[in-house]
Amino acid sequence: MISPTVKLNSGHQMPLVGFGLWKVNNDTCADTVYNAIKSGYRLFDGACDYGNEQESGQGVARAIKEGIVKRSDLFLVSKLWNSFHDHDRVEPICKKQLEDWGIDYFDLYIVHFPISLKYVDPSERYPPGFTYDGKNVVPGNATIQETWTAMEKLVSKGMAKSIGISNFNGQLLMDLLRYAKIAPATLQIEHHPYLTQEGLVDFAQGQGIAITAYSSFGPQSFLELDMQRAKDTPLLMDNAIVKKIAEKHSKTPAQVLLRWATQRDVAVIPKSNNQGRLAQNLDVTGWDLEKSEVESISGLDKGLRFNDPLNYGVPQPIYV
Repeated sequence: MISPTVKLNSGHQMPLVGFGLWKVNNDTCADTVYNAIKSGYRLFDGACDYGNEQESGQGVARAIKEGIVKRSDLFLVSKLWNSFHDHDRVEPICKKQLEDWGIDYFDLYIVHFPISLKYVDPSERYPPGFTYDGKNVVPGNATIQETWTAMEKLVSKGMAKSIGISNFNGQLLMDLLRYAKIAPATLQIEHHPYLTQEGLVDFAQGQGIAITAYSSFGPQSFLELDMQRAKDTPLLMDNAIVKKIAEKHSKTPAQVLLRWATQRDVAVIPKSNNQGRLAQNLDVTGWDLEKSEVESISGLDKGLRFNDPLNYGVPQPIYV
């Protein structure tokens, strides 16, 4: 099974269902990517901060070498980390990331957070994380406009076919659209029934910007990080409404949560190391929920955000 695609404002086609590489272990990452490609996945969502881009590229290279796919069949995504927002840092770090992947271009390159941090030389520590010296968070001076102008140059140089943003709110997006020569093709946000962000989704889609949801299963993604907020929150997989809908459609709760997004043209990037669940997570486009079911799931909204820097003890209050 291959995912259907959505046409981006850049003219390129992006799969509606992809594979997220956040928290995929280095020792299994290459095999995980390779097996996901064999299972039908074509979009892989990576990032500098995930620390597994070399291994991801190894999995891609193996699949290409064996003739399972061509590079043009894949939609490979990466992200610009906060420490590289200065205009003259964007292209060099993108080049390094391309080299780590072993490819010539990204299909989509995203500004990971609207946060500028002080530059950390990759030869000293990579990925650098949120701290400058392993202990202190030191802000940088780059504006979003400075960073975005450098991102646009990646398109003209053929290093990225499309560029996008992540973790931006409506006000930042409105401001970006005023000066952008190339509009962001996508906005990636935390999006699940506990955090529907309907206003932001409607605004972005109204501007021709595709939405990609991460953490589609809500608190589940954050339990392994030992986040108290996640531990205190009932799992969406166990929610009575979600389970009842799943039983009606002979699907799993995970499939229902993913279909709730894709049916509204929101792309999803779940991950799994289980072959059965890999196939199930792809099967979230060829069947429909009833309108009342979509509304019931959306009614679970609590405005509950997990992926907030403040939840990790990082003093960058981007959502206040």
